[in-house]
Amino acid sequence: MAEITKPGQGGDQRGPRGRGRRKPASEAPEINFDGTPSEELVEKVVYINRSAKVVKGGRRFNFSALVVVGDRRGRVGYALGKAGEVADAIRRGGELARNQMVSVSLKDKTIPHEVYSCYGGAKVLLRPASPGTGVIAGKTVRSVLESAGVKDVLTKSLGSKNAANVVKATLKALLSLRLREDIYKGRGLEIRKVETPKAPELTPAAI
Repeated sequence: MAEITKPGQGGDQRGPRGRGRRKPASEAPEINFDGTPSEELVEKVVYINRSAKVVKGGRRFNFSALVVVGDRRGRVGYALGKAGEVADAIRRGGELARNQMVSVSLKDKTIPHEVYSCYGGAKVLLRPASPGTGVIAGKTVRSVLESAGVKDVLTKSLGSKNAANVVKATLKALLSLRLREDIYKGRGLEIRKVETPKAPELTPAAI
């Protein structure tokens, strides 16, 4: 009598339907748009625009992608990539954004102080928040803040909703942030540590 082999036993090691265990999203490595694994930089596509040019043979389409890149440790950059295909435009935007990354001043996981910034018709207000608040922001502002490494912040986007101007206004606001140490250093001052006075000890006679 021939021996019957169940799926996943004996010669068939593929399991049901020939599929292995699928890794959850938390275990899967982060992949860049060029197909290479990334452990440090994070790339976020803010928006993709399509333009058409009418030629003799018909319409010729071109795509532009606004990409934000950051290391989540205080460095962030953005760029607009253009190409004839969507994937090429995203890849081009990611490459340009890596070369244009700048450092911003952060305090732990939030920002050191409140800041208000304008770029064109876009206006962005950023306020520091206590730990555990999260990033309270829209999609465009959130992409810049999370790429920079901000985890607790309150934001408000006013005026124009143009994605490019909102990204530029958010980055402008981050670049205007200054730590207290940097301000004191620029003025030639030293930060003095205030010692808390100790409570007087009670003697048995005083009791």
